[in-house]
Amino acid sequence: MTVNVVVPGLSDRQRAELEALPGADQMRFHSLLDVETLTAAPHFDLESLLDRAREELATLGRVDAIVAHWDFPTSILVPILAMENSIPSPSLKSFLTCEHKYWSRLMQAEAVPECVPDFAAFDPFDDDPLSGIEVAFPFWVKPVKSHSSQLGFEIHDADEFYEAVAQIRREITVIGDAFNQALGMVDLPPEIERFSGNSCLAEQIISGRQVAPEGSMYRGEFITHGVFDMRKSANGLTFDRLDYPAGSVSDELIARMLDVSERYLRHIGFDNGCFNVEFMWDDEIDKLWVIEVNTRISQSHSELFLRVDGTSNHEYAIDVALGRRPEPGSRRGPYRMASKCLLGRADDGVVTSTPTQHDLARLRAEEPGCTVEVDVQPGDRLSELPNQDPYRYVLATVYVGGQEVDDLEQAYERASELLPFTFE
Repeated sequence: MTVNVVVPGLSDRQRAELEALPGADQMRFHSLLDVETLTAAPHFDLESLLDRAREELATLGRVDAIVAHWDFPTSILVPILAMENSIPSPSLKSFLTCEHKYWSRLMQAEAVPECVPDFAAFDPFDDDPLSGIEVAFPFWVKPVKSHSSQLGFEIHDADEFYEAVAQIRREITVIGDAFNQALGMVDLPPEIERFSGNSCLAEQIISGRQVAPEGSMYRGEFITHGVFDMRKSANGLTFDRLDYPAGSVSDELIARMLDVSERYLRHIGFDNGCFNVEFMWDDEIDKLWVIEVNTRISQSHSELFLRVDGTSNHEYAIDVALGRRPEPGSRRGPYRMASKCLLGRADDGVVTSTPTQHDLARLRAEEPGCTVEVDVQPGDRLSELPNQDPYRYVLATVYVGGQEVDDLEQAYERASELLPFTFE
């Protein structure tokens, strides 16, 4: 029997990846709403999105699975719509516990206190928001809910703090107002009622190697899909590469990360869903920190799973949503390792030219199997692009495969050299 799989904001690339999965001939993939509505709208109204989504679902007749690939508001639509259609999914409360950064830190402090940096919540609209923060300078400031590190700032003194707060006040409600609508759908603990979706978190700055396990909870069973190295850029504020499988840390440390992830997810009652957890390991003091917990597979991992394992993590997400146990770890792909490389620029500017077909062909000739997605077009002003972090604008995404980590590093260096961009 053909099953109906619904993917909010289904992009052309995602559809191609899904239709290449084993057993895809027995599935029909349906987009719900559209990519721009769910990722690039200037304002989100969760109730309106839910009403539109329900109307579209009603036209399908039967819905067998709903899978999320995008951040908020998509991530919150899924547990709500899944519950209404009797489809396996984590509870809305467990989703919100992860996605509200302060709430997540409070739960981490209960379940895995050894991995939690100093933190404090604050209201950026208070007359003197700095007065209630006891975290020592320097620290990070970020909204309790945002996209792609937006409105995240490294703060060294009071002047920088209030400069960041001024920008946060102008922009935080784009996500925060809609996030408050979601928070209003569950019973909140008193400490979270005080800090709405338009609140912020100050956190101790941590350092080290960044590593990210991805997996799923299936009917109470903790399953690992894979573990990824997040290779930092020279400034230490962003990352240049995502490598799979992780090779920068020991198997013993990976086991510790997986144990921490499982303890936290069980503590908040997260089940029948996928996750990825970002960790930082300070090797000088052997300290493991939790950065954040995300309530879905990472699209950044999909192409890398495909190159190494022979299938993407879309398969695991669909399995869980259909009530089937995922079976990761096959290693049937053409490469032993794979990497997602980000080519970026720190300064604002208007794009005047991007790599030509000749440039792309030359790179593919030198690095067989390399694929490139150019993320900007001539005429784009970088500061106006959606979902960019404060310290780097992404110009292109390059996927490469290799047999050793040196192959990945070489491919990244050649891509940086052979893919020219110009600006004014």
